[in-house]
Amino acid sequence: MSKVKLYYSNHQKTVDIPKGLRTLIRQCCEAALEEEGIKEDAEVSLTVADNAEIKEMNKEYRQKDSATDVLSFPMSDGEEFDLDPDTNRILLGDIVISAERAKEQAEEYGHSFEREMCFLATHSMFHLLGYDHEISKEEEKIMFEKQEKVLKRLGINR
Repeated sequence: MSKVKLYYSNHQKTVDIPKGLRTLIRQCCEAALEEEGIKEDAEVSLTVADNAEIKEMNKEYRQKDSATDVLSFPMSDGEEFDLDPDTNRILLGDIVISAERAKEQAEEYGHSFEREMCFLATHSMFHLLGYDHEISKEEEKIMFEKQEKVLKRLGINR
């Protein structure tokens, strides 16, 4: 099974991040690689932001002047991945999650903050692996089925 080196940074102070969440997110990243049949170890950067920071990033990179729940910055098109020559890990890219939005959405959907953070990280992982639900309904269906399969396998239920 692939291992993921998760470079984690928490830029916000609004929401307490539960102990063990970083490990759970790393497991979601690894399960997404397994779902895709990727055997290589990988590197992913995860930044936990607040709504103000993610709004700025969304405006700068997507020209959308609003806060969002998650942003994905893939380092490839999902076909060919760059390899870190020092570690032999594939470089997938960066994930930015708004803890504030995750908390709001968890309450709205009636599940835990941990589940929402894992959902958003898994969702973003599939973007890093080349999926884009905004391309077509078919692509969206495939991506969302894969996300749910990963979360279910790890016992992260609604």
